[in-house]
Amino acid sequence: MRRHPALLVLLLAAALLALLPRAILLPPAWDPRTPLDLREPPGLLARYKLSRMAREPGLCAASFALSGIPLHPLPPQPMRDGCGIADPVRLASDLRFLPGPPVVNCPIAAAWALFERHGLQPAARATLGERVAGVRHLGTYNCRNVAGAEGGRRSQHATANAFDIAGFTLADGRAVGLPRDWEAPGPAAAFLRRARDEACRVFATVLGPDYNAAHRDHFHLDRGGWGTCR
Repeated sequence: MRRHPALLVLLLAAALLALLPRAILLPPAWDPRTPLDLREPPGLLARYKLSRMAREPGLCAASFALSGIPLHPLPPQPMRDGCGIADPVRLASDLRFLPGPPVVNCPIAAAWALFERHGLQPAARATLGERVAGVRHLGTYNCRNVAGAEGGRRSQHATANAFDIAGFTLADGRAVGLPRDWEAPGPAAAFLRRARDEACRVFATVLGPDYNAAHRDHFHLDRGGWGTCR
């Protein structure tokens, strides 16, 4: 299991934000006060800025506006019994999503925009020589507890703060999916592992076949927790 020093980064960024006089100008990528530019590769403060989006209304939309990426907001789903979506959007992407365009909260959409541009597509080109054109997913919002248990805490899916990915379609028509290609020899497995590792740069929790049997057929990506990548 790999854990990111996410808590340390969050604490350092918060301290910097509190201490910086407003008159001091920093490059936007190094300034915790500025919205996250989704066009730029994720830097040291990317995860901190993504975490701020969950706490500060309007900051996520500001990042999309700064980046020139269309945002497709939807009516909020009020919270009831730990379930609901405070800031729902339809995922902004040129990819084809099957069975349909997913609905997530805005910070997940921002994390996906970073991952798709700076992680997923470079991984596909480097290992498979082709770009990703489509994504097969298992859903986002689901009002349930962790692992579908009768009791316990709510899943990240209960607030559309998670996204389950089962496979990808390349522009040349090839399909790469879990679990079939995870252990198979060749570039498809290399692509899936690199895609998993790239997702860990922007999502707080990334779980796949190496985590447990329940995740053997998909990657679970969410913005909760403190940084598990497995």
